[in-house]
Amino acid sequence: MIIDDKRIEEALSYKSKKDELNEVLAKTKKLERLSMQEVSVLLNTTDKDDIKRILEAANWVKNEIYGKRLVIFAPLYTSNICKNECLYCAFKTSNKNLKRTRLNQEQILRETEQLLKQGQKRVLLVAGENGDELDYTIEAIKTIYSARDGKNSIRRINVNIAALEVEDFKKLKEAQIGTYQLFQETYHRGQYAKYHISGPKADYDYHLSAIDRAFDAGIDDVGIGVLFGLTDYKYEILALMSHIEHLEAKYGMGPHTISVPRLEPATGSDIASNPPHPVSDDDFRKIIAILRVAVPYVGIILSTRENAETRRDALNLGISQISAGSKTNPGGYSEEKGLEQFSLGDHRLLDDVLYDICSNGFMPSFCTGCYRLGRTGLDFMEYAKPGDIKQKCLPNALVTFEEYLLDYASEKTVAVGRKLIDEELAKMKPEIREKTAKMIDKIRSGERDLYI
Repeated sequence: MIIDDKRIEEALSYKSKKDELNEVLAKTKKLERLSMQEVSVLLNTTDKDDIKRILEAANWVKNEIYGKRLVIFAPLYTSNICKNECLYCAFKTSNKNLKRTRLNQEQILRETEQLLKQGQKRVLLVAGENGDELDYTIEAIKTIYSARDGKNSIRRINVNIAALEVEDFKKLKEAQIGTYQLFQETYHRGQYAKYHISGPKADYDYHLSAIDRAFDAGIDDVGIGVLFGLTDYKYEILALMSHIEHLEAKYGMGPHTISVPRLEPATGSDIASNPPHPVSDDDFRKIIAILRVAVPYVGIILSTRENAETRRDALNLGISQISAGSKTNPGGYSEEKGLEQFSLGDHRLLDDVLYDICSNGFMPSFCTGCYRLGRTGLDFMEYAKPGDIKQKCLPNALVTFEEYLLDYASEKTVAVGRKLIDEELAKMKPEIREKTAKMIDKIRSGERDLYI
C-alpha cells in the first residue's frame, strides 16, 4: 500500500503529549527523517512561538545539509496539447480559449538558445500528455543538449512528463535525463477523482505507481510533489510522507526532490482561482519548514508561481531550488504569445533574481556535477543524509556562478556576486578553498564546465 490512509487518519487525530514538540525538534538535530506521528506533532502546532521554533529548525537543517547554495533552473514547455481534463489546469482538453502548440525541433532549439543567452544551464522539460510524447520528448532532449551559446550549453535536463511504462522509462533514462518529476497533485483518492475528470491521468493508481516504475527502470533520481489547495494540506503532507516511506522501504531511497506549488489562477479554471482548500501565506511557510525538517536530505523546489516576496522569505525556511526567468507556455522564451499553464507570481528576469538572492546572502548555483559523476540515488544520499554533500555543492556553486558573472551578469550582479564568492571562499576549509579557488582561476582564464 503506497498511501496508508488508516495511518494518516491516526496521525491527523493524534494528540501530542507535553513536551513532545521539544522531542521532535531535538530529533531534527540528528538530520533523520521524521515519522508520520512526529510530523503530525508539527502540523498540529498552533502557538506562534512554537511555529517560529519550527521555522528556525528548518533554516538550521537546510544550512547543515546544503549550506547557503540555491540551485537555479528554468522550465521549458514544448507542448500544451493534452488529453487530460484536469479542472485546475489551463491545458485541460476542454479549454477552447487555448491555442494548442507543439514546438518542432527547430523551435525547441531556438527556445534553448534563448535560455542559454540568459545564462541558464539547467532545464526542466515540460509537456502535456498526448499519448505519443515519449519519442518526441527524447528527440527534444537531444535538441536541447545540442544547443550552444559560445562555450555554454544546457548541462542537465530534468523531465516532467506523463506516467510511463517501465520499458518507456528505460528509454527516458538512456536519453540522459537528470530527475524524472511527477506530481500526484492530490493524494486524496476522492478529491483526485473529482478534479481529474477524464484522460489517462484520471487513473489514480496508475499515476501514483509511476514513481515505482521509474525506479524499476533504473531511474534513481525522482521528484514528487503536491498541488496545495486541492485538499487539506495536513492530509497532503502526511500522504507525502506515506509515499516516501513506501519508496524507502521498497527501494532503499525516496525522492531526490519535493515540489511545493500552490494553486494559482489559470485561464478557463474556476477552481484554480478559487481553491477548495486555500493555503494562507503563514500556512505555506509552515508547510515548507515542516517538509524540510521531516525529510532533511531532499531538495525542496519553489517555482515562479509565488511572488518575489514569498520566494525571498522561503529561502530561510528550507527551499534549496528555485526556477527563475520562467515562461510556462510553449515558445514563451522566443516571445511567442500564448496562454500560460498558470499565472506567474514572479516575472523578474534571471539576473534580477540572482542579484536579489546574492543580496540576501545565498549563493546561486547552476551545478550539475552530481548527475555527471553518477552521484545520484543511493550514492547521493550517502553524502546528503549526514550533511556532507555541501562540501561538493558549495564549491560547484561558486564555480558555476563565476561562469555566469563572466558571461551574462549585469554590473550590479557582478559586484554583489564577487563579494559573496570571496566571503564564501574565506569560510571554507583550507583544502577545499584551495581546490575551489583553482577552479575559479581556470574559469576566469576561459575554461568552462568544471566541477568536483
